[in-house]
Amino acid sequence: MKRSEINYLIQNSIDFFNLMNFLLPPWAYWKPEDWKGSYDSCSEIVDNMLGWDLTDFGSNDFNRQGLILFTIRNGNLRNDKKPYAEKIMIVEEMQETPMHFHWSKMEDIINRGGGNLVLQIFGSDEKENISDKAVSLRVDGKLRSVPPGDNVILMPGESICLKQRVYHRFFGEKGKGRVLVGEVSTVNDDSSDNRFYNPVGRFPDIEEDKNPLHLLASDYFKYL
Repeated sequence: MKRSEINYLIQNSIDFFNLMNFLLPPWAYWKPEDWKGSYDSCSEIVDNMLGWDLTDFGSNDFNRQGLILFTIRNGNLRNDKKPYAEKIMIVEEMQETPMHFHWSKMEDIINRGGGNLVLQIFGSDEKENISDKAVSLRVDGKLRSVPPGDNVILMPGESICLKQRVYHRFFGEKGKGRVLVGEVSTVNDDSSDNRFYNPVGRFPDIEEDKNPLHLLASDYFKYL
């Protein structure tokens, strides 16, 4: 992806967060030069990969298959005792996050506002293949049995709890608008805890055609 595209997407996301009255921490708006020499005071941000994150999953078509998010808080099982994480994401109409599960992370996905979020659900078997059995899960605390491959649609205010090894993909429902999506989970590790059913790229290669507007979490050590 080009840095100019990433800059545009981050600024567009900030505008949407403001429209939805969702406020980010002050350092979300720091310029690259603000990070220089800040590691000692900001090591939790850097080491736990808090902040801006963006991917096209190797598709080279962000609008079709991509995700932009901001990790607000996250623990690090090697360094601290914080056992939880929180993200805020923006999902466009028909913009897919591909089928995947997590070995370690348990998460609640929450529709914080905007359009409807569609999640397709499958269980997995002992060989990590897609299962033909129904998945038992909870939507806003209510137990549901979801047949393999069925969609669960979350309207604003609704949430779903996904346990480990439950395959899911999600996208914004067509015609309903972009979705502000929250995630509350156990510690998040995107470098080793994503099992995509079909292999994808998680962190994009960046063509530096412009200077960064704001840093991605994967940029920190380049600028500290």
